[in-house]
Amino acid sequence: MHEKDNINEKSKQDQLENFKVDDMNQDMTTNQGLKISEDELSLTAGERGPTLMEDFHFREKITHFDHERIPERVVHARGFAAHGEFEAYESMEEYTKAKFLSEAGKKTPVFVRFSTVVGSRGSADTVRDVRGFATKFYTEEGTYDLVNNIHPVFFIQDGIKFPDIVHAIKPEPHNEIPQATAAHDTLWDFVANNQETANQIMFLMSPRAVPRSYRMVEGFSINTFRFVNKEGVARFIRLHWKPKLGVHSLVWDEAQKISGKDPDFHRRDIYDAIEMGNFVEYELGVQMIEEKDEFAFDFDILDATKFWPEEEVPVKIIGKMTLNKNVDNFFAETEQVAFHPGHIVPGIDFSNDPLLQGRLFSYTDTQLIRLGGPNFHEIPINRPVVPFYNNQRDGYHRQTINKGKVAYHKNSMANNTPAPISEEQGGFAHYQEKVEGKKVRQRSASFNDHFSQAKIFWNSVSDPERKYIIDAFSFEVGHVKDMNVRQQVVNMFANVDIHLATQIAANLGVVAPAGVQDSPVTKTFPSLSQLNTIKTAATRKVGVILNHAFNEKEVIEILHGLNTNGVIYEIISEKQGMLKGTVGQELMANHTFTTTDPVLYDAIYVASGAGQNSDFYMHTTYYLKEAYKHYKPIGASQDGMMFLEENDFIGSQGVVAGEGAMFVKNFTKAIAEHRHWNRKTV
Repeated sequence: MHEKDNINEKSKQDQLENFKVDDMNQDMTTNQGLKISEDELSLTAGERGPTLMEDFHFREKITHFDHERIPERVVHARGFAAHGEFEAYESMEEYTKAKFLSEAGKKTPVFVRFSTVVGSRGSADTVRDVRGFATKFYTEEGTYDLVNNIHPVFFIQDGIKFPDIVHAIKPEPHNEIPQATAAHDTLWDFVANNQETANQIMFLMSPRAVPRSYRMVEGFSINTFRFVNKEGVARFIRLHWKPKLGVHSLVWDEAQKISGKDPDFHRRDIYDAIEMGNFVEYELGVQMIEEKDEFAFDFDILDATKFWPEEEVPVKIIGKMTLNKNVDNFFAETEQVAFHPGHIVPGIDFSNDPLLQGRLFSYTDTQLIRLGGPNFHEIPINRPVVPFYNNQRDGYHRQTINKGKVAYHKNSMANNTPAPISEEQGGFAHYQEKVEGKKVRQRSASFNDHFSQAKIFWNSVSDPERKYIIDAFSFEVGHVKDMNVRQQVVNMFANVDIHLATQIAANLGVVAPAGVQDSPVTKTFPSLSQLNTIKTAATRKVGVILNHAFNEKEVIEILHGLNTNGVIYEIISEKQGMLKGTVGQELMANHTFTTTDPVLYDAIYVASGAGQNSDFYMHTTYYLKEAYKHYKPIGASQDGMMFLEENDFIGSQGVVAGEGAMFVKNFTKAIAEHRHWNRKTV
């Protein structure tokens, strides 16, 4: 390098130094230099009131956050979507005047986008993460967006802290590492110092954060909304999607391997299911609490870090959604769709949930930067199915060609149109809630219990789920380099359960909590354990290992039996192409051992191993051992049974050997069970 180049390089570095700021040990200010007295709580009308528009610090913080990344979503960047319809089971007019819920059998078109939260568009599907489950209802009264996550709780209580949790969980800014994972210092430092996260972290460390399929997740509104009926009577509500296939998960070793074998695993799963006609179904449920019972529970119903236990607030199933069509263009539909919890219809309204109040500002602001301006509603996937009329004009990407010269209200030149209409005629009117109080940055003391529900979750899950949680903590926090942060995490979760914290401490090489009294909470709710979910073999995918000279009658009978029970199969052999049976009948091998992998199947069936060479034997043994290790069902018939004998699998839970209809019955039952946790160790 020439001396002149050295000078130029140094000059550039000097210029960059002028822009570097070290925030450590500094007082917090706004971007205008104004010192801030509170950064945890939004400005509200009373401690239980709504967030006020004059909260300039909140708006600056959220606006800056919403505009940090373009054009990719800051969160929920990696998504996959499908079209479908929602059908109401009954009239809900007693509770809400929303027309799409007004009569049994009424159908409404929908568009649903599933997504991971943390990773970029190019990250893998099967990472450990909270996932989004957003539904756009194209109703006759306008578009209604139900923006859910797959866990019933969130990390934080107030929208003003959303930039903080996302900054903490995203790749660290100095090196943009790690991608799509919670296994790093800043996330766990945030958790330990913001202990309202405890409940969500328990869900994040559980199997629910590593779903088997988007077809097998629940969706929770998390925030508290209202139903309002024609008489003006309101009820607090939370809405849920319940999958018809039950709630099922991957084991962690399996999920990690799938990330390498097929990073599009979840996308491919739901896309293929719809293409094959195995349409994806969820039932919509609602939990309702009368306004008079707002304070009747041992948790605050407006706190987004708390779930409403189904055993205490029953879920009323009110309809079914069926996803039956894949998108035609990923960018035009999946990527450009814009959801917003503020897109509501008459009969649905908001509560003073402080997280929801923040979201109502943030989501519109996000679309303005991501989709290029105020006309994102004109993008085809976002357009309502009913016409829209107002005095809004121009702006980036305007598609509507408005006629006439009047664009204001009130007016005489256009007969004062477009004009508002009364609530009785279908106009939206906000629920008239009485609000009073001083303008404060405070939160009701009822938001202060961060650990009771986390303990209830721990009490409620099964032993395999508890082991899963301990292993997850050990993996995630085990990647934290700062030993002080590790210790803080262990100390924090001692407030949930001493045994949990002690196990984590032993695995992480930090000091087990001492002198801490274990939580006295003893409640359990069976609905929180995945072992109590729906169990069905329908749409499960089986890898069928087959060699030449197979017994056609036996194998074809079994494959037909599996298909009859809704099970999907793919045939795996040494080479792709046709495989001949003993009397010349052929079956198509879909994959070789190297174009697929056992982690991509729900079960493995060895249909034939006759005359195998050493490679066939080696690959088959690998497939069986991987499936066995991941607690999956294993089946074998005829000469395939020798693999079970040689690997000492006979008699283990979920291992089925036999022939004919009885084998199909027993293997289907084992597939429906999903995992066989009490399997003997080999």
